[in-house]
Amino acid sequence: MKRIVVLTGFAALLYLSSCTSKKEEKKEESKFTVTSPVKIDTSYTKEYVSQIKSVRNIEIRAQEKGYLQNIYVDEGQFVKAGQVLFRIMPKLYEAELQKAQAEARAAEIELQNAKTLADKNVVSKNEQAMAEAKLEQARAEVSLAKVHLSFTEIRAPFDGTIDRIPLKLGSLIDEGELLTSLSDNSQMFAYFNVSEPEYLDYQTNVKDRGENKVSLLLANNQLLSHQGNVEIIESEFNSETGNIAFRARFPNADRLLKNGQTGKIQMVVPLHGALVIPQKATYEIQDKKYVYVLDKNDKVRSRNITVNSEMPDLYVIGDGITIGDKILLDGVQKVKDDEKIHYQYLAPQQVISHLRLKAE
Repeated sequence: MKRIVVLTGFAALLYLSSCTSKKEEKKEESKFTVTSPVKIDTSYTKEYVSQIKSVRNIEIRAQEKGYLQNIYVDEGQFVKAGQVLFRIMPKLYEAELQKAQAEARAAEIELQNAKTLADKNVVSKNEQAMAEAKLEQARAEVSLAKVHLSFTEIRAPFDGTIDRIPLKLGSLIDEGELLTSLSDNSQMFAYFNVSEPEYLDYQTNVKDRGENKVSLLLANNQLLSHQGNVEIIESEFNSETGNIAFRARFPNADRLLKNGQTGKIQMVVPLHGALVIPQKATYEIQDKKYVYVLDKNDKVRSRNITVNSEMPDLYVIGDGITIGDKILLDGVQKVKDDEKIHYQYLAPQQVISHLRLKAE
């Protein structure tokens, strides 16, 4: 019986010793890392969705009705200014020109006769004046007929690239019907929308404004090899979005960019005295970001923060915390509000030099 009691006591002692060891191990494992926000001078890259447009992009439309007699170009072809693109069957307009020219010659003869008779006082000077007016009208008809005939040849107004050609040879076309589009892609415009606060910062605070030089991130996540210049800001804000459009111009010597492409404008924005914290120190609930702030009793309390901008591994804070606060860095997913913790404090500069992307 004594032997059983001794064995039972020894087992209890082992159990208590094991529990104590586990508690100490758990306590050691529950030591957290704490740091503080810090103010730094830096910069970040702001991205804006952009629409890419040719410097000139127009629709080529028929100015006369008739049958499409010739197509001299192909889709995607580069053409020079003045090059003939299409021809509408000119027979009708040639005939109208010949008729107008004949009427002009008849008017000239009539004027000559009226002038001879007026000089001999056979007819009045008014008859001569009427003949002169009739000749001017006939000449105007000749000029008009020449214009109509010239419209049967559709020429490129500038150097550019031909878009799709929807009609085929022999098609009967009406005046104003679309024949194709022409794009001058020698340079390209990228339009992007900027919020009112960002616009005011850009215009009024030259020290903290974004640069005039911008980059273009293409749809394949590759940067365009050439930078562009912000050159135009539109005159009005969009009443629905509260944004205003900026326009950047990019060189396009290799014709990589096409009208209608999309991309992202990247603008470098300097920050002076920005209050930053590591992204890994935050957590999110319903699209709002929070951090755990230590109080004087070493208890963590959640606090909502406003993020003004985002950089790699860092958030620029608008409000919610100050430079003197201590915030939980590691283990934000392991603690609860009002929980007292054991921690090790790391200087923010040391933390920034060893950032990790995700919260633990």
